[in-house]
Formats: sequence, structure tokens, C-alpha cells
Amino acid sequence: MLLELALKPARFVHFCGMIRTMAKNPPTIEVTCPCCSALLKVDTATAEVIAHTAAVKPRMFNDMEEAARAMKEQDSRRESIFRQSVEAQKHASELLEKKFQEAVKKAKETPDTGKPIRDFDLD
Repeated sequence: MLLELALKPARFVHFCGMIRTMAKNPPTIEVTCPCCSALLKVDTATAEVIAHTAAVKPRMFNDMEEAARAMKEQDSRRESIFRQSVEAQKHASELLEKKFQEAVKKAKETPDTGKPIRDFDLD
């Protein structure tokens, strides 16, 4: 559908991609992909993509020292999160144990009175 809109003979075409060349009847149209910013060359006669140029990705790090520093920071952050989850798990087991003891105490205080009365039994 995107290509159909781009190939219409209208002067202004409204869609997500950016048309780079817009003549009356050009043999090809260059369109920038709105998702990945790649440059697509489209044949107007067949409405097929004839060339694809991937967008240049920027470098994450300028040098290896900066990348190593980022990896060390990421490792320390990961270790910290792991320690926090271990502590939370220790406290969770203590909390569950307290809840269980409270439920046992409550069960001993209130004896079982037999079968509960159902709505069906009241009729």
C-alpha cells in the first residue's frame, strides 16, 4: 500500500516514508523506510523494490576501554540486583513461615464444626 501511494501521479503524497525524488514520471523513486531508516529504490513501472541500502548504525562505544568500563558497570549492577533478590527471597520465606504458623494457630483455636451448610441444603 505504501508503494501504491508513492506511485500515484499526484504532486503531494501523504504517507509515513519520505520521498527523496519526486518528478512527474521518474523511472525510480527513492523512499526512506519509516521503521529502519533504510533507503529503498523502487521501480515505478513494476512497483518493486530494486535496491535496498541499510541505514548506518552509530557506534555504541568510541574505544575498547570505554566498552570494558561499561561491561564492568553492567556486571556490578547485575550483581547488586542479584543480591537484592536473594535478600528478598530470604525475607519471603520468613514471611511465609509466619503466615503458616498463624494459620495453624487459628485452626487449633477454631475446631471443625462439620460439613458446611450449602444453599442446596436449605431448600
